[in-house]
Amino acid sequence: MPQPREGAGSDPVVPSRPAGTPAGLMDRYGRRATDMRLSLTDKCNLRCTYCMPAEGLEWLAKQAVMSAEEIVRIVRIGVDLLGVRELRLTGGEPLVRADLLDIISALRKAHPQLPISMTTNAVGLDKKAAGLKAAGLSRINVSLDSLHEETFTKLTRRPFLDKVLAGVDAAWAAGLGPVKLNAVLMRGINDAESPSLLAWALDRGYELRFIEQMPLDADHGWTRRNMVTAAEIRELLSVDYVLSADPRDRDGAPAERFEVRRRTPGSADATGPVLGTVGIIASVTEPFCSDCKRTRITAEGKIMSCLFSREEFDLLGLLREGATDQQLAERWQDAMWLKPKAHGMDHVGLDAPDFVQPDRSMSAIGG
Repeated sequence: MPQPREGAGSDPVVPSRPAGTPAGLMDRYGRRATDMRLSLTDKCNLRCTYCMPAEGLEWLAKQAVMSAEEIVRIVRIGVDLLGVRELRLTGGEPLVRADLLDIISALRKAHPQLPISMTTNAVGLDKKAAGLKAAGLSRINVSLDSLHEETFTKLTRRPFLDKVLAGVDAAWAAGLGPVKLNAVLMRGINDAESPSLLAWALDRGYELRFIEQMPLDADHGWTRRNMVTAAEIRELLSVDYVLSADPRDRDGAPAERFEVRRRTPGSADATGPVLGTVGIIASVTEPFCSDCKRTRITAEGKIMSCLFSREEFDLLGLLREGATDQQLAERWQDAMWLKPKAHGMDHVGLDAPDFVQPDRSMSAIGG
């Protein structure tokens, strides 16, 4: 098998996969990855405090990023040889890629039945939503942490709330549903806004998911003490709503879903019909590692078996050296075999003195 490019560094040593290991992206703990998260770029036009420093990051050189053709080939290997059943395009911000529509069109042509979603900050989405739908995108996830202009600007360091809201509406109008909204709550900044944000989403038929802030900020300023936990999120929402477990199977999804009903004033009881659902992604305090089905490819073609992994495998370097599809598939399987049992953050103290953040920030990994 071809070796990694000079200067790319050696891949981690992998325990031998036993003979008879089932096909696909299996790990040592019996999990099979079928949900692929693929980053199109590390670049972004926002500077969210929980992700990037104010001055931004040093972007990857253009030649280091996967080309459209390379993306299509890697996805094909994942789907045809390794059992990938769902694709999420991420970043950075995917909308900043000039060839985004070409990429989605090529992926849809190659895989007519594959669910293809995209996570975006929605800046500029109002002008592109219809084209994305026509190209073959299935649905959209939008990051939206606040409906108040001042708070939004404080969190993202950009005054673009109106652009984001226009993008969300355009996605809905284009049929990129269900439109899912992701909100990271920050203590003392937007946490009190959670009930009104949920009300806004329910009124419009959007699916809101609150996300515990993860230690993936480039400034490395995260502490567990400052993080708004899933338990606190449920308490904040309980002032106005009654949450009950969604009867649908979670099936390895990151978000625990709840049906939402209006709370009867002055009572713990619910009143009226189910208004919709809300999800809570509790990666830190209520981790779901045992059911994880995700495999990640960074913008420069590195395989990450876990969002918090400190080990990466170079798939793109091998591809560019002329590896066959089967060789690339085997490298991918090797990487996923090394997937850790869990990230371990649920065991660290309030100030996480013994937790070492990954070298990459969220934008450099792909959410």
